Amino acid sequence: MRPIIVFGAFAIAAGIAYTLWPISHRGVEMPMAHNNPEVAPEAGGGNGTLVEVALPNTLSQNAQIGKRAFEAKCASCHGPNAAGLDGTAPPLIHKIYEPNHHGDESFQRAAALGVNAHHWTFGNMPPLTGLTRGDVAMIIAYVRELQRANGIN
Repeated sequence: MRPIIVFGAFAIAAGIAYTLWPISHRGVEMPMAHNNPEVAPEAGGGNGTLVEVALPNTLSQNAQIGKRAFEAKCASCHGPNAAGLDGTAPPLIHKIYEPNHHGDESFQRAAALGVNAHHWTFGNMPPLTGLTRGDVAMIIAYVRELQRANGIN
């Protein structure tokens, strides 16, 4: 009975290690964002941004707080209004980040723990420092309102 437990524990540990190991080390070639229509951002954002973002007429109070936090902690990589920056980070105003694919907890985990590249070829996102879960919740409110204004529900 004991060898089965050891083998099971080893199999679980190997699966976790494989999941956490960066894709570039697995021998898996990541699709380039510009040649994969499922993930390719639309051109025309301007100023090195990857997508055009329509702004909502108004933002909720939480989204206004989130906008300030986003500008302080996220915009340097994800661009103004989450439009992405060419060669730096993807747009969050994209169908990949719609709530039913990347829920709010995905954003919380990405901010707290970082994330291995899996949809794009920008590289891994490092964890962010100096943000509480509450701060990230406000950023999420901002991003979700931008998404809704751009038809991403």
